[in-house]
Amino acid sequence: MSAFVNRFTDRLGSLGSARLSRRQALAATAAWAALAAAPAHAADEAADEMIRRLSTEVLDAIRNDRAIKDGDLSKVIALVDSKIMPNVNFRRMTASAVGPQWRQATPDQQARLQAEFKVLLVRTYSGALAQVSDQTITVRPFRAAPEDREVVVRTEVRGRGEPVQLDYRLERTPGDGAGWKIFNLNVLGVWLVETYRSQFAAEINARGLDGLIATLADRNKAASGRRS
Repeated sequence: MSAFVNRFTDRLGSLGSARLSRRQALAATAAWAALAAAPAHAADEAADEMIRRLSTEVLDAIRNDRAIKDGDLSKVIALVDSKIMPNVNFRRMTASAVGPQWRQATPDQQARLQAEFKVLLVRTYSGALAQVSDQTITVRPFRAAPEDREVVVRTEVRGRGEPVQLDYRLERTPGDGAGWKIFNLNVLGVWLVETYRSQFAAEINARGLDGLIATLADRNKAASGRRS
């Protein structure tokens, strides 16, 4: 597992990496993988059962997809567009990462922030998805009331070495029996959105919302050029 983590963290850059530790990077990789399955089979599927199913399905799919394991970025992007996004409230995730300034952003700025944040996450995790091999995810005991609108599902990533803590924060989507969507991840005690928020806030304070958008776009373009 250490070789896998080392190869993943080598791909992480400032701002785009959220400065994750190596063990955090491993767990975040498994988290991203767990999002990349089909939408819930049943509208009334419990949150913990959804996470368990997604984790099992997608880890198996990645291991059996030669193109992803060979680092085919187009395949990774297709996987994100078709499988990951239906399971995530991405607008809420982006808004939370940007922080209070999100409310001052124009519709165009909000759309551009979501687009660049999506590319950032794809870039950060695309190489890691190709390295999934012997990891498994165990869902810890889950308790929630039927009326709860937001819940936390706690899991552990197991492979070689010590288990890694990985938690998901989910919200019930509007409408009766509409299912659950993920809007944050906790990797080894650090919530991913809050980690990005601290970096985004520094950029906004220095250069404003357009400056943050430009920085993300420049980093994403540079990363794309390096991969090409």
